Amino acid sequence: MSIDFQLSCVLFDLDGTLVDTAPDLLACLNKALSAHNFATVLPETVKPFISFGAAAMIKKCLGNSVSEDCQADILDFMLNHYQRNIAEHSVFFDGIPEILDQCEAQGLKWGVVTNKRERFTHPLLDALNLTDRAACIISGDTTANPKPHPEPMLAACKQAGVKPQECVYIGDASHDIEAGKSAQMKTLAALYGYLKLTDTPETWGADALIASPQQLSTWIGSALCR
Repeated sequence: MSIDFQLSCVLFDLDGTLVDTAPDLLACLNKALSAHNFATVLPETVKPFISFGAAAMIKKCLGNSVSEDCQADILDFMLNHYQRNIAEHSVFFDGIPEILDQCEAQGLKWGVVTNKRERFTHPLLDALNLTDRAACIISGDTTANPKPHPEPMLAACKQAGVKPQECVYIGDASHDIEAGKSAQMKTLAALYGYLKLTDTPETWGADALIASPQQLSTWIGSALCR
């Protein structure tokens, strides 16, 4: 950590970093598969693809053996069902509520930068009572370009009233780290998130690898004590 780093804002990816949304997403995926007469899938098979969106989850289940039109129908069913059941089973990762409290108690701003669409992001954060607490909320369609482009990161900074060089961004996918680095932020790779077995987060170039939210709390504390 550079000697001149001054932490002002902690930015989170949403799915797989701030909130464990897998139970709801996977339930809606299986509902959609069943409705179209396909076999349901085990969570472990598809969970690593959540960070890449619902279409990628469906592609993982069905491969190239099912037409694009059929996959589009399944996607539409899944997303509509998910929108109606946005937070039935989604929960914070253990330790995240305390981290948000820690940020606020220490005068840090915090926010969300996700590739999730606004139609899902805002209802989910409302359901978790986070909307009024977050300094910024940027979704995948808030800006013209989603992550890994730096545009959403810079939009978050503008909304929160901070400089990118004063931010740390934590996410569980390589495109999260790429986006944060491109915006000149500190970056942390969330190893507790939805990683694939083939992922190599040690090669992503993050400033640190975070095995648990508790380690994130320690990292924030260290940054503030410098």
